[in-house]
Amino acid sequence: MQRAIHGSIPCSIPCSIMRGGTSKGVYFLAQDLPSDPVERDQILLRVMGSPDERQIDGLGGAHPLTSKVAIVSKSARDDADVDYLFLQIVVDKAEVSSVQNCGNLLAGVGPFALEQGLLSAGDDITDVRIHMLNTGANAIARVQTPQGQVSYTGTATIDGVPGSSAPVTIDFLDIAGSSCGSLFPTGNSQDVVLGTTVTCIDNGMPVVLINAADFGLSGNETPAELEANTTLKDKVEALRLAAAQLMNLGDVSKKTVPKMSLISPAINGGLLNTRTFIPHRVHDAIGVLGSVSVATACVLKNTVASNLLQQDFADGTINIIVEHPTGQFSVEMEISNSADITAFAVHRAALLRTARLLMRGEALIPAE
Repeated sequence: MQRAIHGSIPCSIPCSIMRGGTSKGVYFLAQDLPSDPVERDQILLRVMGSPDERQIDGLGGAHPLTSKVAIVSKSARDDADVDYLFLQIVVDKAEVSSVQNCGNLLAGVGPFALEQGLLSAGDDITDVRIHMLNTGANAIARVQTPQGQVSYTGTATIDGVPGSSAPVTIDFLDIAGSSCGSLFPTGNSQDVVLGTTVTCIDNGMPVVLINAADFGLSGNETPAELEANTTLKDKVEALRLAAAQLMNLGDVSKKTVPKMSLISPAINGGLLNTRTFIPHRVHDAIGVLGSVSVATACVLKNTVASNLLQQDFADGTINIIVEHPTGQFSVEMEISNSADITAFAVHRAALLRTARLLMRGEALIPAE
């Protein structure tokens, strides 16, 4: 990393801007940022332009889905090629959160690592083993590398992103309880919190599921309609803060987890419909790991989701289609003991994402 020498000379930091799934973020090599988290976070706030609701003086896109950072380094672990740290840069506050993973930006980690030479590409497809530092979980991203070069061109499409790109398939390994310590951190498949029946679950992302009808909603409201409902937002936030205490997450007033997912009957051929607070804005789609947690709740007995669905699932490989405001998200899961929450296991959760390199260069930080 180049440091300022004189007061008028800005600091410059190599980086890439990439779309990963339905999010967009700035990707850095760990070696190009300060090792001290406080200094690092101050620089990243300046890079992204926070705190400012427009992020007009930075690279952020004025929305949680476009105010994200991925920090990647070569891994010293035997079971991983690279380490990935995700940081959520709060748009309108001087806050940087590292308490969650981001499965969307994860889709860009493999291509970025290959572009940066952290590992060598194969001749056709390259599997990149990724250790997610936020929670300690691992994933494998399968990247298209014809003739040893990362390709972003292809016919794969995902809802919420225009056009098509090369597919990036991701397998998540042993992610149950990665943030909260167990799949059902409260010990129950259902709890009553502030008078509302909820399911608190963590299969890669801490999520609180609520039947939208319990809030007098159809579940088909647009994100803009939900965000304009201040009474609803206050209820959801109060519920989030209370549920977090039961989920071993403590005080989350300045954290981005748990996510709050309103569920309702499917309307477009999926299994169920969702509207997700992330946590103070409503997602235009649904997060990758959030969708895995929701899908997991669907196949387990006596959760808010399974009670809504009234459907049994056989052990083995199943495909769960989760609807969201801009389309659908398909999660392939390999499960066993779905009828017994004490013995239930997800052996594999796989999904399709795409990624695209948008820009590479240097982020400039004013010398002050």
